[in-house]
Amino acid sequence: MVSRRFYINISARIILMMITCILFGLAVFRLPNPSVLALLGLLIPVEAYLLIRYLNAINRKLEQFFIMHLSGDVTTSFTASGKTDEFEGLYSYFRRINDKLESSRVESEIRNNYFKTIVDHTSTGLISFTKEGRVELFNDAARKIFRINVLRTLEKLDQFKDGFSDTLKAIKPGESQLINLIIDDDLVQLSTRKAIFRTGNIDLHLVSFQNIKNELEQQEIVSWQKLIRVLTHEIMNSITPIITLVATLTRIFRHKDSGKIKSINELTEHNLEKTMRGLDIIENRGNGLVHFVRNFRSVAILPKPEFQILNLQDMFTRIKDLHEEILAEKHIQAKIECPQSLHIQADGKLIEQVLINLFKNGIEAVNGIPAPEIRMSAQNIENQTVIEVEDNGIGITDYAMQHMFVPFFTTKVGGSGIGLSLSKQIIRLHGGSIGVQSSPGKTVFTIKI
Repeated sequence: MVSRRFYINISARIILMMITCILFGLAVFRLPNPSVLALLGLLIPVEAYLLIRYLNAINRKLEQFFIMHLSGDVTTSFTASGKTDEFEGLYSYFRRINDKLESSRVESEIRNNYFKTIVDHTSTGLISFTKEGRVELFNDAARKIFRINVLRTLEKLDQFKDGFSDTLKAIKPGESQLINLIIDDDLVQLSTRKAIFRTGNIDLHLVSFQNIKNELEQQEIVSWQKLIRVLTHEIMNSITPIITLVATLTRIFRHKDSGKIKSINELTEHNLEKTMRGLDIIENRGNGLVHFVRNFRSVAILPKPEFQILNLQDMFTRIKDLHEEILAEKHIQAKIECPQSLHIQADGKLIEQVLINLFKNGIEAVNGIPAPEIRMSAQNIENQTVIEVEDNGIGITDYAMQHMFVPFFTTKVGGSGIGLSLSKQIIRLHGGSIGVQSSPGKTVFTIKI
């Protein structure tokens, strides 16, 4: 760390002090001259002070080095005062440490700039904050969403919605939440997700925001288009023949040339019979429309679920027993794969209605195929109950897959088209989801609650 010159210097100073002390002792006992004693007595503390000061030179250099680095200064250069400076070795270590720290600082700055660039260029809004609400990160996408340039505290977001900051703090890690806000008179629909991580001794909450208003509106438009298309089809199927029939009946009771109403004597028994048949048809089609409207109401208005603890294996068994005769008649094998201990919290009547609908669909799907089979299963995956109803039928066409959850869409003769739509709404009321995968020989409806 230090040169040989340092050790020689220290040794010389110690020897000089020893010689001075010996001379002071001799002067006291053999030559008690006051002037000599005063001079030697003064030299001893001076030499001790200089020795201590010289020894503290290394401590001062170390102290200077650490103070500068604690203050963040890694650019100061340590150089020797001369060619034979005894601290050249120490300076060399300082310079090497400085070079490493400077290199690490530059690399860290490059990484920070790199990640900052990524964060600012992402289209997802990001806000990180402490549990007290102090904001540490507020990227460009978040600035554009909230239309503010600086955000120091999370409470500033309460200007858009009362309690918004508390809502962000309360979101659980990994949980997604849809939040509606009014920003500058515009509706903003934010899909949020949170993560919590520790940096140093501080827990930071990182919330991501995506404005999905346009996507939701587009999906809503597509859904309405599908629904209107189905409604138009159903209504036109009833109204068109009624209008045609009414026109035909009108011609029976009016003169073709003058348009005047015929008298009773001009009407024949055949005219009356034809009129009655026409009225019967109008009544039937009217009842059909009434039934259609009732079905529409059943889709639009669902009862609020009454939650209770349900044993899924018992429910599966009841559904299988309910269809025992038709299963035996069509030689369909029904399998149940579910642990006896598996329970869910749900509305038993509504969930059973969904499963019965899916089970009936399975029965229809395997009609006419060899070795027909339907399987009902349930398991717990990552704190989520996954229920599957599978059949080995012919599968579902791509067109039907795109429309099967649209109200009143059906590919069945005489079907109402509300079963799967109702099922989807029921599962949503339970905070879950329902989906389907299909290929020839295998169709699986999956419910996650």
